Amino acid sequence: MGTIAASPRISGTASALRRLYFVRFAFAIVWALALFTTSSTLGPVAVTLLVLYPLFDVAAAAVDARASRTTGSPALLYVNIAVSLITAVGVAIACASGVPAVLRVWGVWAIVAGLVQLVVGVTRRTMGGQWPMIISGGVSVLAGASFIVAASADNPTLTNAAGYASAGGIFFLISALRLGHAAKGS
Repeated sequence: MGTIAASPRISGTASALRRLYFVRFAFAIVWALALFTTSSTLGPVAVTLLVLYPLFDVAAAAVDARASRTTGSPALLYVNIAVSLITAVGVAIACASGVPAVLRVWGVWAIVAGLVQLVVGVTRRTMGGQWPMIISGGVSVLAGASFIVAASADNPTLTNAAGYASAGGIFFLISALRLGHAAKGS
């Protein structure tokens, strides 16, 4: 599993990230269940959920950036904040054009956010608990590509977006559990 640095700085960051990851897990699961029940149409609830997800990512990245300042540069998290804000606007606009447009915007966002998550996870790997984030970043890139491809299907749906959020939530849960050692300073 590797040795985890026991410095108070790492311990504090790991503890903050652990709490954030638990919140991200819970949000992702609830969001996925809500979207799954409305994914057949782009009604008001689905549109709200689709815009809300990247906005939640903005808030989570802001919390992450604030918590991580002592252990490294939050520059990539600021990139993620900007990309997620642009995505929220893009998804809102795409909803007027239909599911294929939403899937294209969602796919590009998943690719970019996944790359950011992967790189951030790699830079934090000495903290512990980051392999799930690294893997999740890679999965996000692949999922993003699949959303773009799915946009060209005969009858595309948003069901895969719910699955994507669920899988991401599980990766956040695993990472939160693994960060427990670093948060305790062991």
